[in-house]
Amino acid sequence: MTTDVAIIGGGVSGLATAHDLKQRGHRVVVLERQTHAGGNAVSERRDGFLMEHGPSTMNAHLPVSSEISRQLGLESQRCDLGDGVHNRYLVSDGELSGISTGALGFLTASYLSPMAKLRILAEFLVPHGSGVADETVMDFCSRRFGREFAERVMDPMVAGIYGGGRASELSVAAIFPMLVALEEKYGSVTLGIMHRRREGGKMPGSRLFSWRDGMATLTRTLAQDLRENIRTGAAVRRISRNHNGFKIDLGNSGSLQAKTVVVATQAHVAAQLISDLDPQGMTAAKQIQAPPLAVVFLGFPRKAVAHPLDGLGFLTAEAEKRDILGSQFCSTMFPGRAPEGYVAVSAYIGGTRAPDLARLSAPELIDLACREFRDLIGATGEPTVAQVRHWPVGLPQYRAGHRGLIKTLGGTSERQAGLFLTGNYFAGPSVAVCLNVARKTALAAHQHLESGNRFQRQRTVS
Repeated sequence: MTTDVAIIGGGVSGLATAHDLKQRGHRVVVLERQTHAGGNAVSERRDGFLMEHGPSTMNAHLPVSSEISRQLGLESQRCDLGDGVHNRYLVSDGELSGISTGALGFLTASYLSPMAKLRILAEFLVPHGSGVADETVMDFCSRRFGREFAERVMDPMVAGIYGGGRASELSVAAIFPMLVALEEKYGSVTLGIMHRRREGGKMPGSRLFSWRDGMATLTRTLAQDLRENIRTGAAVRRISRNHNGFKIDLGNSGSLQAKTVVVATQAHVAAQLISDLDPQGMTAAKQIQAPPLAVVFLGFPRKAVAHPLDGLGFLTAEAEKRDILGSQFCSTMFPGRAPEGYVAVSAYIGGTRAPDLARLSAPELIDLACREFRDLIGATGEPTVAQVRHWPVGLPQYRAGHRGLIKTLGGTSERQAGLFLTGNYFAGPSVAVCLNVARKTALAAHQHLESGNRFQRQRTVS
């Protein structure tokens, strides 16, 4: 079998890349080793509850989010954040501390000390630059806003976004490039924000949405559109180069010939697949770690939970020494996540902070989550529904030096023309960012194919 593009990996990145290339008129084949496509986007209905075992939101700030929703005819199923989201919560001395979602929330709440608030307000007086080539989030935010803000706000935020990652290890330039850019241009993050607002510039937003049946709606719809182009149960053994492009060895399932290959897998799998073709890229991909993560979904009668659950959920700083990284208040976030008279919450466990906890058995993880929720939101009694999802490979960690690794991986297509990489380890783990990266990957693959077609036409004419 011969195709224009073989896309290895049927998660959101691979499906989105395939969809884009198909729209451009190319023959595509998606090779997925699991029995069905979709990757980590797993939405499950059970006893009236909707559980999100993987990603749970889309960020509307990136245009690609709404564009693909409209393109796939999903706007009628779209749901925005519920009206009950009023606060953000952080754990403080064993209790949830509510912070308004407004711009001055951290300055008006009691979560930070008066000295920490003054230090935040004095950010514009801090000298520009540190002289460090690749600062961690902790070092950058400590330098600009003070240690307390860095430890009690940025550390739990990083853990929440990057599945238990540590602010003291992750690169600020890789995960919060806007902060670095504002300091470089204006000498101060605060002054930079003020300038951009005055000039009408956009700052990163948090307008979140999903669909009535969860995030798997996106991957399921993409897979339906591509159904004749998807081969499940297809385990790629080896990719080799030949005069027609690439030969893909599928073991007992035979082989596939492709002009172009897109590897849309997790970084450690990509490292294995490109090892023969791009040893330099393989070395870079192997350095991207993704510690295990567990997601525990629990449903309770509304009367069994004392907390109002009037937010997205809560996050915990590492200094709090909790067994969970944080939680989402699922039934508050979006409608239809729990039956009438019930609420749904999810707990995130493991990551870099506590990888061993993520490997506990399902009953142990449920007990752990119940204990934490009993302490923090006053959840009593046995949950009505309890479900656990183990992710042996969690979210990629953008540690110091990550930009250099990505630069190397971005050069794979230069070292091996027609071989492209895409995935959540490039620009961020959110679904919206993955869609954005996939779109760019598809464009690069399209341009490569078009240049090859032009060359063939020229040879035919001559």
